Amino acid sequence: MPYVDAFVLPVPKRKLAAYRRISRMAGKVWRHHGALEYRECVGNDLRVKMGVPFPRLAKVRPGETVVFSWIVYKSRAARDRVNAKVMKDPRMAKAMNQPMPFDVKRMTMGGFTVFVDV
Repeated sequence: MPYVDAFVLPVPKRKLAAYRRISRMAGKVWRHHGALEYRECVGNDLRVKMGVPFPRLAKVRPGETVVFSWIVYKSRAARDRVNAKVMKDPRMAKAMNQPMPFDVKRMTMGGFTVFVDV
């Protein structure tokens, strides 16, 4: 079954354009090294009445929104191989040496095994 890395992070709305530029580059790098999918989604319907809303989960501050992202791989082993290559890619090294348009310490992430695929 496929394997997915997922991310939830608060991003200042005024920095969404900068975040998009970095994300487009990162997506190209991940896809180049073997990721099957790379998605970045910005929240626009987050006032839900059921469960824990993403803004509360992400501890969104005034002027911020939530970005939900995922990367799909063939397997966990493929994820490990792809990520090792991504971290050595000079395009990523250049991006990591610049200030991020979000607070990295408030990002939530994890790896998930797909167990339903309809």
